[in-house]
Amino acid sequence: MLKPLYNKDCELIAWIEPGQNIFDTEMNWLAFIVDGHVWSADNVNWLGEIDLLTCFDRNGKVFAWNPDYKVENKRRVFKPLKPFKPLKPLKPLKPLKPLKPLKPLTPLGGWSKLSLMEWLNQ
Repeated sequence: MLKPLYNKDCELIAWIEPGQNIFDTEMNWLAFIVDGHVWSADNVNWLGEIDLLTCFDRNGKVFAWNPDYKVENKRRVFKPLKPFKPLKPLKPLKPLKPLKPLKPLTPLGGWSKLSLMEWLNQ
């Protein structure tokens, strides 16, 4: 089941298939998840860690979040070994646009300054 991902301004920026994949709002495959890390679907570049429904940039700052899970920064981690790229998943059906969530408290240390495209092109 897909879950919405929001940026710091509560704007819908992507959809996550928890533990598996991240899609843009048009259901294009952006990234895949392996062992708590997010990797670009285009070039298998490491994008950062993920904690269930919270995505972090490479510095451990919250990049994208879902209201069903905590919003707090992590310590910076080292880049893991590059995984094998999985087969492209089938394009999921586009879910209905969710209601805009309430803005969470700013995580200690602040939000990631990256946009979706900057995060994907690290």
